Amino acid sequence: MGNTRGCVLLACAVLLAGPATASGLKILGFDDNSCAAWQAAAADPDQRAAQVAWARGFLSGHNYANQRQQVTDVSAGTVERNIEQYCRKNPDGQFIDAAYRMSDSMSGRNAPIRK
Repeated sequence: MGNTRGCVLLACAVLLAGPATASGLKILGFDDNSCAAWQAAAADPDQRAAQVAWARGFLSGHNYANQRQQVTDVSAGTVERNIEQYCRKNPDGQFIDAAYRMSDSMSGRNAPIRK
């Protein structure tokens, strides 16, 4: 549980550190952010919980930075289902990209953030 809390705090700190451009975006997540790592974590409840907590922290950071286009309150189960669906469609992708797409679609913006 401490590992999950640490991941959430780290994600929030990164998101609150300041704006970044798309070309210079630095995302601190896990050693392996791949959808393959997401699938492997299905057998490790602590790792899966940390991944979901990271995504929820990312969405909270989105809300902090974009207070006029906030993501609605999203349960851990909804986040997990969205990432699962994303990784099924994009098995060679990054599961953290699912969090980006959630911030795009669930905020009503329906487009990536642009500066």
